[in-house]
Amino acid sequence: MIRPLHVLLASIASLVALFLSGCDYRVNELTPGKSTGFQVRDVLGTPTGEWKEADGSMQWEFARGPQGVVTYMAIIGPDNVLKDFRQVLNQSNFGRIQPGMSKDEVRKIIGRPAESMPFPMKKEEVQSWRYEEGPNDPYFFNVHYSLDEGKVTSTSKQKIGDAR
Repeated sequence: MIRPLHVLLASIASLVALFLSGCDYRVNELTPGKSTGFQVRDVLGTPTGEWKEADGSMQWEFARGPQGVVTYMAIIGPDNVLKDFRQVLNQSNFGRIQPGMSKDEVRKIIGRPAESMPFPMKKEEVQSWRYEEGPNDPYFFNVHYSLDEGKVTSTSKQKIGDAR
């Protein structure tokens, strides 16, 4: 049986979407207090950012942008055991971003931005993170920085597809 081209293309697109949405399907295998740093890397790959803490633990960032809508942070103890694991692109963490913070401080809270754009006339740079407020409800969370000081001046959000 020969299928019309549009049916075949739709089937291929569905399979690609299914594959891409399942890229992090193994995160449920990670259990704080039980999983090791080796298992975290096996499930999520190489961290996109790392910070060493004073107590010897490591904070690992796993940003899924620029098109992804999640960023995971994993805290690995000095004993190589997963202490904490969370998805950080959410309203609670966005509320922690305050004027005067540096780009590094922001990144440690919500991870690597999906995009960054300078606005020389406004003397600001805007970094944006894609996230969802609900299923298929995409937004950008934006952090506005002073070009002169590189510090947060404000935050905003915009529904993706909304021209306002």
